[in-house]
Amino acid sequence: MEIGIVGLGLIGGSLAKAISQNTDHTVYGTDLSEQVVRKAVLVDAIEQPLTDELLPQCDIVIVALYPQATIDYVKEHAHLFRKESIVVDCGGIKKLVCDTLIPLAEDHGFLFVGGHPMAGLEHSGFTYAKKSLFNNASMIFTPTKGPIESMEKLKELFTSIGFTNIEISTAEEHDRKIAFTSQLAHVVSNAYIKSPTALEHSGFSAGSYKDLTRVAKLNEVMWTELFLENADNLAAEIDTLIGNLQQYSTAIRERDAKTLCALLKDGREKKALIDGEIF
Repeated sequence: MEIGIVGLGLIGGSLAKAISQNTDHTVYGTDLSEQVVRKAVLVDAIEQPLTDELLPQCDIVIVALYPQATIDYVKEHAHLFRKESIVVDCGGIKKLVCDTLIPLAEDHGFLFVGGHPMAGLEHSGFTYAKKSLFNNASMIFTPTKGPIESMEKLKELFTSIGFTNIEISTAEEHDRKIAFTSQLAHVVSNAYIKSPTALEHSGFSAGSYKDLTRVAKLNEVMWTELFLENADNLAAEIDTLIGNLQQYSTAIRERDAKTLCALLKDGREKKALIDGEIF
C-alpha cells in the first residue's frame, strides 16, 4: 500500500519509522518543518515528501496533528483523497473530530476513522520518534459505518508495527474514558510538581516521585487544546479526585487512624480489583 502521514512529530514520526522499517508499504510524509521532512527522508522514515500530487495515490492517510489542525487539514484536502481510501487521525479527543469529519468524508467518498494510539513519551518532536514506540500498546478506533475490509486493513497495518491490542469505541465513550486514564494523570502530575518542596527533592526521591512527575513535562499548547475540547469529562474527573483527596486530608488532620486506614485499604483493594487480582 501507499501510506501518507501528515505531521512528523513524535507520533507521526514514530509511525513513519515503524511502517517503513517493519512493512513493505511505501510511506510519504509531510510536516510544517521542511527540515523535519528532509531528516525523515534521510533516515528512511519516509520514501519522499507527501505532496498534493501524491495524496490521491494513498490507500491510507494518517493525520498526526492536533485535533483542530486535523479538522482543518482534512477539510482543505477532502477533494484530493482517493475514493474509498481511509483517513485516520491520531488525536487525543474524538467526538469533535469525528462529528466534523465523518459527514465530510461521506460526502467526498472516502472513509474517516477516528484513531488514538495509546503510546507516547514526555518528549515531543521527530527527534524522539522511534519505531518501537508502539510495541505492546493499544490502538483505539472510533469507526463509523463502512466496509469491514477497511477496519481489517487498519487492524493489519497497526498490529504489524507493534500494537497488540485493538479497541473499538464510540467517540463519546473514548472521550469519557480518556479524561480519566490520560488527561487527569497529566493534570495531577503538572499540579503536583508545583509544590515548593519539589525544589528540595534531590536525594529524597525515588521511583514513586519519578512515576508521578514524568508527564508533568508536557506540551502545554497541545494539552490545553485537548483539555478544553473535553472540558466536561475532565472537570468531572478533577472534581471527583478533589473530593477523594479531601477525605484523606480530613482524616490526616484529625489524626483519625481508623478512617485513614479504611481509605487506604479501599484504594488498595480497588487497584487490585482493576488489575484482576484476587484478594
